[in-house]
Amino acid sequence: MNRRRPTLLATLALTATAALTLSACGSDDDSTGKGEDKIAGADTGGPTRSASPTATESAEPGRPEIDLPDDLSYTFDWPKTGDKEKDAVLADGEQSIKAVDLAIVHQDPLDKAYLYYYEGEAAAGTQEFIQAYVKENARVTGAYRFYDAVVNVRGKDSASLVYCEDQGKAYDMYLKPKKVNKTPVTKNSYVLYNTQLSKNDKGVWVVQKMLSQRGSDKCQP
Repeated sequence: MNRRRPTLLATLALTATAALTLSACGSDDDSTGKGEDKIAGADTGGPTRSASPTATESAEPGRPEIDLPDDLSYTFDWPKTGDKEKDAVLADGEQSIKAVDLAIVHQDPLDKAYLYYYEGEAAAGTQEFIQAYVKENARVTGAYRFYDAVVNVRGKDSASLVYCEDQGKAYDMYLKPKKVNKTPVTKNSYVLYNTQLSKNDKGVWVVQKMLSQRGSDKCQP
């Protein structure tokens, strides 16, 4: 699992990655597979902000409810595309991000919520990532911002989602004794992610593989 943190779990930042390239962060043109090395939304008049609440009710029957503590907050600065499938990828992407943090809060490497959104290699890596937090008796806290998302849908059941994360106001928190490990903002506080997803038989876009690049120039403010 490639998500987060420059402090407690830095050693896991390069584990469980897929053989993906970062070329997908270019053009949104599915026909060529080539881009101009540009993240969508960077030159627009500003994407629509979706400040998601910590408690997320299930939008459809069977989806897990993701109810996170008040000290965790998420902002998804990525716009709706107007395309039904691409917007579904974005929506499920948001839930998959929160579901991992819920498992960390629950201190449960087999938490059902994240297993709803991760399969295969990504699920195995995520379990290892969560287990490391459990071993250290720690969880996450603070505010996360996600931005500059690019979605490519290939066929009926394959997609990629590339996006940036700002971890500047997010931290690790040890539980016993309770202590927040606050760290300064650096270039490495900004991370580029490339995820490969597939649509399962429930119609959910699940993460199969993930690659990250900490300190990416594409995500710097």
